Amino acid sequence: MKIRFWGTRGSIPIALTAPAIRAKIVAALAGTAGRTLDSPQAIERYVDEELSFDIRGTFGGHSSCVELAAGAEPIIFDFGSGARPLGQSMLERHGGAAQTYHVFMSHVHWDHIMGFPFFAPVYIPGNRIVIHGCHAVLEQAFRRQQAAPSFPVDFSQLAARIEFDLLVPGKRYRIAGVDVTPKLQRHEGDSYGYRIEAQGRCVVYSTDSEHKVDDIDERQAFIEFFRGADVVIFDAMYALADAISVKADWGHSSNIVGVELCQAAGVRRLCMYHHEPAYDDARIAAVLQETRRFEEITRSGARLEVVSAYDGLELDV
Repeated sequence: MKIRFWGTRGSIPIALTAPAIRAKIVAALAGTAGRTLDSPQAIERYVDEELSFDIRGTFGGHSSCVELAAGAEPIIFDFGSGARPLGQSMLERHGGAAQTYHVFMSHVHWDHIMGFPFFAPVYIPGNRIVIHGCHAVLEQAFRRQQAAPSFPVDFSQLAARIEFDLLVPGKRYRIAGVDVTPKLQRHEGDSYGYRIEAQGRCVVYSTDSEHKVDDIDERQAFIEFFRGADVVIFDAMYALADAISVKADWGHSSNIVGVELCQAAGVRRLCMYHHEPAYDDARIAAVLQETRRFEEITRSGARLEVVSAYDGLELDV
């Protein structure tokens, strides 16, 4: 299996500003003092090997959208604004050939459905889009966002065949060649995580999920949901102090809770996701370093690899 991230921000898409780009350029040039960069190869080595990711790149600004390649039919998690570049990529890969897409929705808040009208395959006859989820209002939410006066193209004008599949939390399904188990999560209006198992591998997608540190039963249920996963994509939007104080009941979690749950569940790799839109690249990079240090000092068994998702990241599972 392969995971591709197309949108990794929480709550709202953001864009790099001119001052932010300028700051990256200044930092990169400051690092060239005393170096000889007299060829394109030397420049590329400096950028790729000497500059930190938050200077040479960006974690991106699209809201939630993740692709999982596990068989012939594409699997997608959420339709945030990252669905637009994903749709363009799908057209480049498949051209006009008819394709079935399976989309698993964590929930139907706007930042998770806003990319659907810009997902190019929905406008191509012969395509089939199956939207899976556990919310009774699943179809209503998608139709309503395209109704006048909110959007110029009504849902009824889409050329692809759009289907809605209502799932039951806790039930195991066989869909698109993989085993899928949805789980209810703590979030306003409810959200659902998905455990995907195929080819002896396991990926868990768990975003927009708050974890109460004093709820022992809930903690144990998530440990079992994550148990032995190769990758857990985890909502680490807030610092722990914020998650249990000023932002309690806002429906999101923290890097620290992610490490603790994944360590207890024997997870191989934690991928922090749904980044705070107020954080710049430097802050997200700092959180990643802090989290890796926390994992190191609390480790009692096998190492838990910790990464931060960014738009364009690919992970082999």
